[in-house]
Amino acid sequence: MNELKLIGPLRQLLTMEALPLKGSLSDSQLQIVEQAGILISEGKILATGPFERLKNDYSKAELYELKGDHVCLPGFIDAHTHICFGGNRANDYALRNSGKTYLEIAKSGGGIWDTVTQTRKAGKAELIKKTTKLANRHLKTGVTTLEVKSGYGLSVDEEIKMLEVIKEANNTIPSDLIATCLAAHMFPKDYVGTKQEYLEELSTCLLPKIKEESLANRIDAFIEESAFTAEDIAPYFSSAKKLGFDITVHADQFTTGGSKVAVDFGAISADHLEASTNEEIKLLAQSNTIATALPGASLGLGCGFTPARKLLDAGATLAIASDHNPGSAPMGDLLTQAAILGAFEKLSNAEVLAGITIRAAAALNLKDRGKLAKGMLADFSLFHTNNYQEILYNQGNLKPCMVWKEGNLVFNKHKT
Repeated sequence: MNELKLIGPLRQLLTMEALPLKGSLSDSQLQIVEQAGILISEGKILATGPFERLKNDYSKAELYELKGDHVCLPGFIDAHTHICFGGNRANDYALRNSGKTYLEIAKSGGGIWDTVTQTRKAGKAELIKKTTKLANRHLKTGVTTLEVKSGYGLSVDEEIKMLEVIKEANNTIPSDLIATCLAAHMFPKDYVGTKQEYLEELSTCLLPKIKEESLANRIDAFIEESAFTAEDIAPYFSSAKKLGFDITVHADQFTTGGSKVAVDFGAISADHLEASTNEEIKLLAQSNTIATALPGASLGLGCGFTPARKLLDAGATLAIASDHNPGSAPMGDLLTQAAILGAFEKLSNAEVLAGITIRAAAALNLKDRGKLAKGMLADFSLFHTNNYQEILYNQGNLKPCMVWKEGNLVFNKHKT
């Protein structure tokens, strides 16, 4: 089998190279290669550049020649999802639209605990099937890497079950699933003991097992009235850091406080931030913690968006993720949500695209993807258009016609 593969010609190829990690971006900073080719060797990018030149220089490469106009973007990276779950929460959505608040629904038996109950009832095979189905749905929209959280088990055994499901699902699909332990999603209603005792049990019984079995490298917690305070979570995060886990935080969704926890513990990212004020924005901008906007939650809850424009203008790094979950963000369409966020927050195309590629990769601490450059994974999508601006202009209605993962064509719209 020929180890070299050349794909093209591409009307435009956006490399996402040479973009600063922090701060605002203009579209003039985008590196766009016209009439481009992309050369692949052993699942990685060997070169990008003018197609005809690559065709001449690598005449023995297996040629995948395209007809018509195509724009090539790096594979999208969804840095925050909850796609491993049982059941659904369509009733919660109806109640919210009838005037009930997120916290009111949670206190009446809905919310996260409803999904915990349904996820605990589900067997591993059922959860693997559902997680795989949703991951493949994301793949068809250009998402080649997804973070997937646990957090609907809320006991040592059930959290292990969820992380095992994510690991097994990852072995059956083309895309990469990056597992995160969210056992501190909320205080389980059936736990006999205090919040502090629950978190101590997680620290002593769950985290070492996760590390031993290589089930996740990331630990998350929900800092909020309905979950855990900054004081509650500090010993838990300290234990996680001592074991070598990366930290990420559900922060400032309804009230502030979570972003400070994220910065204090050197978290990779602080996600949500809909309630962040100028104080939190300044704090994040002056840190290395990535601000991850979750427009899907704003759309699902009918609330304001993360102050993305202010974060970027202050010098923060902005990633954009779908928060795909059965309760507050059931849509799960990253491209659509990112385009809508861009319209409301007045983000440049470069800022939106960086938020779902190179900056999203940074939010997962992944250095081998998010841009189309030599040595990077050959993860990319092709859109049937002659102008990359059409992609966000269509607000998610223009989907990829082809998706490639590590140099393999894993989705072809014309053959499905």
